[in-house]
Amino acid sequence: MRGRGLAAATVLVVLCGGSAAVAETTTAGSGARVARNIIYIQGDGLGLGQRDLLRLALKGKRGELAMDGLAVTGLVRTASDDPDEIVTDSAAAATALATGHKTRNGAVGVDVHGRPLETILERAKRAGKSTGLVTTAQVTGASPAAFAAHVPSRDSQSDIAKQYIENSRPDVLLGGGEDWWYPKGNPGLWPDKPGEESRSPYGNLVERAQRTGYTYVRDGAELQATRANRILGLFANEDMVDYGPDGVGKYAPRVPLRQMARKALDTLAKNPRGFFLFLEEEGTDGMSHENNAHGVIDAGRALDDTIAEVLRFVRSHPDTLVIIGGDHETGGLSIENYDASETGPDGPFDVPGSKQQFAVDWTTHDHTGADTPVTAEGPGSARLGGTVENTDVYQVMRAAGRF
Repeated sequence: MRGRGLAAATVLVVLCGGSAAVAETTTAGSGARVARNIIYIQGDGLGLGQRDLLRLALKGKRGELAMDGLAVTGLVRTASDDPDEIVTDSAAAATALATGHKTRNGAVGVDVHGRPLETILERAKRAGKSTGLVTTAQVTGASPAAFAAHVPSRDSQSDIAKQYIENSRPDVLLGGGEDWWYPKGNPGLWPDKPGEESRSPYGNLVERAQRTGYTYVRDGAELQATRANRILGLFANEDMVDYGPDGVGKYAPRVPLRQMARKALDTLAKNPRGFFLFLEEEGTDGMSHENNAHGVIDAGRALDDTIAEVLRFVRSHPDTLVIIGGDHETGGLSIENYDASETGPDGPFDVPGSKQQFAVDWTTHDHTGADTPVTAEGPGSARLGGTVENTDVYQVMRAAGRF
């Protein structure tokens, strides 16, 4: 991954407990020293293999994704503080990113003893900034929830929804998962698949959100039309992506991630004190779990288009720290030469601008313990160069925003 326009900087890197502690005299990618806005963009499950797949399939051998063009590149260690498992799940990984503390797998916004941990989103809210959570997963899923809720189990999604509207109150909540907001017997707008149903034990949480000041939007047209400053949008009964193996799984969210991101930016940027925004593409993880390389490419294309949209915003708002990372790697994806006599790897995939082809192989349907790549730009971003712990990402965001 090549960097574009890395500003001249003097950077001192001191290795402390395996992570990189960095002091900088100027800020990579921006002359600003304080981040008014912070945008964390997550490709769930996005490891080096997935990023290589996307670059080769979408841009060619010498091409560059939007996510590759930021000033700073590093690697993030992803292990959780779980007594039984080496490899992290999404809940523990997101909690480390959101709070600066490692925890056990399955825990959301709490430490290993179940005690709540203040999140970067909550700190931003307390500092007077606007906040948002946008995802193609369920908006109450493990990753977004870790930034704005505190529950011992990621499965407690109605509790997470209730905490959103009663406690952390993000200004923008966009994604899937309406089943957790409606009581049993009220199917909502989006049809349930066999075995799925609405399940809120707290009554109709959508109506409760509306009573507390949220404008509820049900589809892309309503999202585009609203001018509200506090928005709740639920665009699927569960995740917004239909997962499945190659030929079955389909990446076709009813509302594109790019559109949700654009609305979030427009809404949150109204606040002169700035904002914190979490953006997530879940399809890169779900399709990797299915070992569906074509699905990963489709989801990755949507992610990179969204990143390009965000970077257009950043160019006119240089006091913005933007970080692009993966919470963990999924599938053990690797790129191989294509061999028509082999039946195991996926392929062939064409390399744009050449006559070459490649194949994709997998080692698992689960997460792996591999480090994940991070690219960043803006105030404080130079601290993410080198190899860091996932908890350091939180420290970088907090230091950049000074809250």
